[in-house]
Formats: sequence, structure tokens, C-alpha cells
Amino acid sequence: MSSPSVKTRPRTVKAELDTWFDQRGWKAFKFQRDVCKAVAQGQSGLLHATTGSGKTYAVWLGILMRFMAVSRPKHAPAAPEKVAIRKPAGAPLKVLWITPMRALAADTQRALQTPLDVLAAAGAFTHWTISARTGDTSSAERSAQNARLPTVLVTTPESLSVLLSRADAAQVLKSVQAVVVDEWHELMGNKRGVQTQLALARLKTFNPALVVWGMSATLGNLADAMHTLLGRRDGHLVQGAVPKKLIIDTLLPDVAARFPWAGHLGLTMLPQVIGEIAASSTCLVFTNTRSQSELWYQAILQARPDWAGLIALHHGSLDRSVREWVEAGLKSGELRAVVCTSSLDLGVDFLPVERVLQIGSPKGVARLLQRAGRSGHAPGRPSRITLVPTHSLEIIEAAAARAAVAAGLMEARLSPQQPLDVLVQHLVTVALGGGFVPDALLHEVRSTAAYAGLSDDSWAWALAFVSQGGASLAAYPDYQRAVPDEAGVWRVPNAQLARRHRMNIGTIVSDASMAVQYVNGAKVGTVEESFAARLKPGDCFHFGGRLLELVRIHDMTAWVRKVSGKRAAVPRWSGGRMPLSTTLASSMVAQLALAAQGQYSSPELKRVRPLLDVQQQWSALPTPATLLAEVLTTRDGTHLFLYPFAGRNVHLGLASLLAWRAAQIAPRTFSIAVNDYGFELLCADAVDWPGLLPSVLAATSDAELLADVLSSLNASELAQRRFREIARVSGLVFQGYPGEKRSNKQLQASSSLFYEVFRKYDPGNQLLTQAQSELLAEELDIARLQHSLARMAAQQLIIKPLARPAPFSFPLMVERLREKLSNESMADRIARMVQQLEKDAGGDASAPVVLDISQALALGKDTLAPPKKRDRTSRRTPP
Repeated sequence: MSSPSVKTRPRTVKAELDTWFDQRGWKAFKFQRDVCKAVAQGQSGLLHATTGSGKTYAVWLGILMRFMAVSRPKHAPAAPEKVAIRKPAGAPLKVLWITPMRALAADTQRALQTPLDVLAAAGAFTHWTISARTGDTSSAERSAQNARLPTVLVTTPESLSVLLSRADAAQVLKSVQAVVVDEWHELMGNKRGVQTQLALARLKTFNPALVVWGMSATLGNLADAMHTLLGRRDGHLVQGAVPKKLIIDTLLPDVAARFPWAGHLGLTMLPQVIGEIAASSTCLVFTNTRSQSELWYQAILQARPDWAGLIALHHGSLDRSVREWVEAGLKSGELRAVVCTSSLDLGVDFLPVERVLQIGSPKGVARLLQRAGRSGHAPGRPSRITLVPTHSLEIIEAAAARAAVAAGLMEARLSPQQPLDVLVQHLVTVALGGGFVPDALLHEVRSTAAYAGLSDDSWAWALAFVSQGGASLAAYPDYQRAVPDEAGVWRVPNAQLARRHRMNIGTIVSDASMAVQYVNGAKVGTVEESFAARLKPGDCFHFGGRLLELVRIHDMTAWVRKVSGKRAAVPRWSGGRMPLSTTLASSMVAQLALAAQGQYSSPELKRVRPLLDVQQQWSALPTPATLLAEVLTTRDGTHLFLYPFAGRNVHLGLASLLAWRAAQIAPRTFSIAVNDYGFELLCADAVDWPGLLPSVLAATSDAELLADVLSSLNASELAQRRFREIARVSGLVFQGYPGEKRSNKQLQASSSLFYEVFRKYDPGNQLLTQAQSELLAEELDIARLQHSLARMAAQQLIIKPLARPAPFSFPLMVERLREKLSNESMADRIARMVQQLEKDAGGDASAPVVLDISQALALGKDTLAPPKKRDRTSRRTPP
């Protein structure tokens, strides 16, 4: 980039930036000017603007203008013709740029560097340096940063907490004058967001004049989002609705099956997907799970071997070098397509990407818009996303998603409230970072939105827990992690505890992973230990787009070699299925209501009309005003199908609740199956559901509902599972030093031991209470369950007796079959059922069911592992 010519009078930062914009043909939007002005004046706030509209530059240029206004003399001398862009001694740390993902950190660093180079060439900011610190940062670079931090540090919440644990944290971080939290929507609704809130509160203590800005394109509750980010401070909300053409269409199958099940389309859509890729210059093919991405990558490559080297795979379990190679290929336009997961969801700037394909439903409006924004990622360029349904009902979801976007609907995100495991971890972090005085730190913690209502009792418990591990662990020195010294300042008492804590800072908890590495030494990535444990030497699996054969497992590493031509499994990772959001579910029911009125205006509804016609003939269509229930008697027993459209998590809670209430009236056992649209209760005995259903659906008080929900589940076992994660975050379970890998069984055994000790000898331990609260809030989504019950009570209950499974009930029956049949027997069973139902519906009963069952099941279940058996009891839920 050539330096601007030197003029006889001094150039301002604004003039330099105006020239830079003019050279690129850019013109600042009004929201960018508003943000620059607010930041330059020292205001904090939240910027919510269209994806690809220039949010990063809006905030970054405002920060540069603020620093120039504060630090540069009013009549500075003109810059010389040639100025060294960098000098050996950099300015101290002034700006923290927090990003939720490693891939986004590298891209952000490059984006921030470009305008800084322009200004440095003109004589400004010549001492400023920029670098990133994430989980991908090398040990050598970390050592250099420990000696001297850059002026601008792009980092993650976890790495920021590590900085706060430095003994000189106050001295090093008090120079920070601005913090930017990118993709705030990605952090706000989970514990990483709470960790960020606590870190920001700490930085504000070091510098009360700290400027804080958040950025997002997909938030539905902007006022709450800004309050959560800024805490007690006032903020400036800027919305940048830049006109941008967004194309949302659906890749429709030639024929939509009238009796669908999750994943039944599967790879039968492959020829059409390949056609769309061939017609595009560069595209991203998003999947919802890593296993699904592996399957689709292999399928595309097998269908088009001539694309080898032109298509790639990207997900979070691949080695850093692989991910960076893929990202570089996308930026340069050398890749035709990349099959990816949420690892490329966020604001990484890949200008060559022309369009996005979404395999399966995005399950939420915000996720749809986020992924659509990866195409045409620049002002003025259209974004296009094409939805590829994996079953017929997802065709309706596609129409619902487009309608929701047109109506401006978006999901809200709420911050977790008072997670004590995160607070306990933060207390030890601050004790390491120079120590703390309890009263002062309490005021700081309560300044966050997450802990604004923290009680004195909870605070006292947290202090007691970090000082002695609570009542039951007081005799063990390892749990005396922070204690007051002679001056009343709480510090970590020894170096070993300090090292252990720094190695385990963070709130991201997943099953233990195992490295995958070639016998010649090159790394491939990581798989879950539970998957690798099923393999024996000689077994093959697809990973990283390759067929690998296991040679041996040693020291938590799976040593492999490349092979070809053998049948393979697909690795399983945690994450599983994403539940349908409330916003998208409501829009889907609205689409069904249009169909019930005979309105089939969209291409999607026209394609699934045969399915909807059969559903109406044999049963009815759900609408916003009605709650549809279906009752069917088969040789297996009495089936109840109910369709609240509340997402699979809520349906699991509702099904367990209804089964438990029904069993209180008369002893019965039930099997449960759920999907995003409804659930099935199967009882081997006859059940009078028309007479029973109104009473078991009756609304109760919140306290009675909570008691019923806990009674309907094996709450102790489920809470213990949640406790495993809490134990890791709170530091009860040490996950090991680098190179010292502990198996998942070891970690689970340790957390289970703590759970039993606390339950028996310290029943008031608030981590036990937190485990139950998180179970209700996250796994069962109790707030949404309560809302769903209230909505169902206001709807007209329509109970339809069935002579045979209808199109909406059929996929629920298949869900139950998945739990009890092998892949082969399930294929035969489904084929027979579909042919009989087609015959009853007046279709071609002789037409074969075209499907590779093994692939369809993998796409639907995120695993090819053998199905688990379901306990037939009203007090247990499916795994």
C-alpha cells in the first residue's frame, strides 16, 4: 500500500482515513459515523448492524480517533515522506478486542492492522503493535507477550482471564482504555459471557474511565444485551440497518415424502447440492454437527473426485494447521467449496464466498442470518443462503425461516444468573492477580448483570468454598485455594495451586478428547474419548476428510494411518442436536395455519402439499389457536402424539411430566420419543387419553409445576451429570497439566465422588443447588416449559383418533424405533411401514424407499454408534 503524499499542513486522523476510504470507493454509513463519534467522545455502548456492513471498522476507527484526540498535539508537525511503520519499543497495552472464536481472532487481527498501517505511514500510531492470544497461540509467542504485551491484543474470554491471574495484572492492565467484545450474541447467553462480565468489571476497577463496546448482528433483545455488557453503566445503542439484499431459498427435492422421518432425505439431495456448488464460484456448505460435515465432505468428494484440492473440510476438532490452510484458501478464492460447522459461523471475512448452503434446518432465525452473512460479506453485495432440507417437515421450516426474517423476528438471549462455579473460579483468578479485599470485590462483582442480585449468604459461601472447600473438604490443603494474609488481602497460598488454576481457567466443558495423529507424527485433530474407546486396532473411521485406520491407542493419542476402500464409522462429538427456537417454531405453526386455510403460496408449501393434505384427511393441522393430540392403538399399545412445537428439550420435560401425572392416577409405564414438533407417549396398556389428557395438562402454580417436573425425572442422576461440568469449572476436578491427559472416566469418577460427599455430608453446598438449577434451566428449559404449558392451556384441545400413523406422528414412531432396532432391521421396518401407509393414502405402494439408511441415521443422530435401549418407566427419560 503506498503512503499518502505529504502536504504542507498537518494531516488529521480523519483526513487520513477519509483518503483511505476514498481510495477504495467506500463511503461511511451514518451508523459508522455515529459510532466513531460516540467512541471518540469516550462513550460506551452496543452496535447492532447488518452482517458485512462494516461494524469492525466503525468501532476501531472511533478508537483510533479517540486516542489521536487525546495523545496528539493540536498542531502536530507534518509527517515526513517516509516513516518506519514499526519501532522496536511498542506502546503499552491500550485496547483489548475480545472474540469468541480462534479463527475470528486471526481474521480480526488482520482487519485491525490495515488502517493502522495507513496511519503509521502518515506518522501516527508508529509505536502501536497488534497481536492475538488464543488457544492457538504458540508457546514462544506467549512468552514474548508475557515479557511485553502488544498495544492491541485480540483475545478470548479464557485468555483474558489468564491475564487477570498474573501477579502484576493491575499494573499491566490499568493502561487498557478500550475493550471491544465482538459477536456479543455468541457469548451473552452462556457462562463464557458471565466470565466476560466479571473480567470487564475487573478492568473497570483498574480504569474507571474504560470505554466498552459490543458488536452483533443477530440480537433480539438489544436493551438487555447492552445492559448485560455494560452492567450499571449507561450506554449508547447504535443500530445500523444497512439496506442489503438477502436471498433465502430452498433446494427442494423432486418429491416430498408424505411419511417422513428425521434424515430420510439425507444424501439423496447430494446431486442437487453438487449442482449448486458447480454453479457458484465459492460457497460454504454449513452443517449443524461435525459428524454431518464429515459425511457430506466424503460424499461430495466421492461424487466429484475431480474436485480434490478444490473442496475442503473445516470444523473445530481439526488441527490448527488444517483450519488455517482452509481459511487461507477461502480468502484467496482457491477453494470452490468448504463443508463446515459453526467454526465458520462468526464474522470471519471471506470476500470470495458467493453463497451459502445450509444442510438441514438452522433451527433458529439468528443462526440463519449469521450464516447467510458469510456470503456477500461486504457493503452493497447481496447475501444468499439456500436451505437443504433433510426431511419433508424441514421444508416447512425453511418457509417459516424466510417468513420470520421478512417479519424482522429474532431470538432473544439472556445471561445466566449467578453461576457460582464461575464466581468461585473468578475469585481464585483475582486472588492470583494481586489479591483482593472481599468487600471491594463484592461491590465489583455486583456491578455485573449476572450477579447484581447476589446475596450476602451466597457471597459468604463462595469465600468459604475457595478458602477451605466448604464444610466437607476443610481438612484437605488442596482446596484452600485463596486465604487472607496478615493485611486481610486474599491470595493463593502456594505456587502449585497457582499453576493448577491457570491451567484450568475457562468455562468451556466437553467430554475428554483424544488426539488423532499419524504414525509419522503429523497431527490430524481430536475425537471424543468415548468414540475412540469403541475402536480396536484395524478399525477404520472417517476424520478430517480422510479414511483412517487405527494402529494403536497410547497415552490418550490415537495413532492412525491413511487407508482406502474399507467400511468406516464417523466420529461422534458432543453437541448433538440443536432444539428448534421459539421464534422459528411459532413461524412454522403460522405456516401450517396458512395451509389449513388452503393457502399454499410459497414453493415450499406447494411441494409438501401432498403431505399436508394427508395430515388433514387423517387428522388435522396444528394452528396457533389449537393444540393437536392424536391417539393410536397398535399391537405395541396405546400411543399419544402431542404437538406443542416447543423444541425437543421442552418436549422431553413435557412428556416426562405428563407420563408421571398419568401414572399417579393409575400405575402405568411409558416409553417416550421426542422431536422438535411434538412427542409420543406409548403405554402397553389401554389409556383413555381423551378423558385423561385435560387433567394432566391442567395448569398449576410454578412451585407445583417444579415439584412435578423434578418428581417425573430421575432428577438425582441428571443433576449429577450437570455437576460434572460444575465441578470442572469451579476447580474441584483438576483436568491436568499440558501433556498430562486424564481420561473422561477419571474426570467423571472424581466429580461423582464429590457429588456424593457433598450430598451426604454437606447438603447445603450451593454447587448442588446450582446443578439442579442448571438442569431445569438448560436441559429442560423450565422457563420455556412453563410458557408452553400456559400457552397450551389457552389453546383449544383437539384430540384426533387415528386408524394408522399420520404424517406428523410417523417420524415420532421412527424416533422410538431408533432406540430399539439396529440400522438394518430399522431399514426393513421403515420400508414396510411406508409402503403400507402409501397404499392407505392412495399412493404407489410398490415404489421403493430410496435411502441409504446408514447415512440417513448418521445425519439424523450425529453418530453411527449402536442405539441405546430405553427404559420403559414413567420415572426415567431417554438418554
